[in-house]
Amino acid sequence: FSPMTEHNSPNPDPVLLTGPLRESAAIIRLIAMDVDGVLTDGSINLDDNGVETKRFSVRDGLGISVWMRLGFEAAFITRRSGGALNHRARELGVKHIVQGSKDKQAALRDLADATGVRVEEMIFVGDDWPDLPAFKTAGLSAAVADADELVRGRASVVLSRPGGAGAIRELVEELLKAKGMWRQATDLFE
Repeated sequence: FSPMTEHNSPNPDPVLLTGPLRESAAIIRLIAMDVDGVLTDGSINLDDNGVETKRFSVRDGLGISVWMRLGFEAAFITRRSGGALNHRARELGVKHIVQGSKDKQAALRDLADATGVRVEEMIFVGDDWPDLPAFKTAGLSAAVADADELVRGRASVVLSRPGGAGAIRELVEELLKAKGMWRQATDLFE
């Protein structure tokens, strides 16, 4: 929690990307993210017919949309497969979806080839052990607040919000601030 400023108004949320980390964040052009536990709370919901449903945060969705409206890329890389993610990606306009990925590190390299974005210009967001190889490859890595302890310890930055509850939105805001594009983003809605 941030204390009140001398003008008696609350400080903005704490800045997660500071110093050299902020400089590295300024070159990020693509956010690649795991799905279950990052875009969702990690629950797998199955109905009586075995149909899987997922619950996504609209705040994360807006963050992804703003990021892409400003000319950047987003990608979903997940070990699981399902129609719910395809629908959400279509709604948001996310073109890069890798489902059933057993090797997220290789998926990032393939994504670099497909998009022309160097892996150094990517940030990968994860929550559990299968995400660790991608952490080694991407220029930066981020863990959601409720990520596994080992994953949080290996991430470049640990977000203050849990998966499925605005963590991606928080990251987008931090990246845009590091790029000096915060005002440009908010101007989209004024």
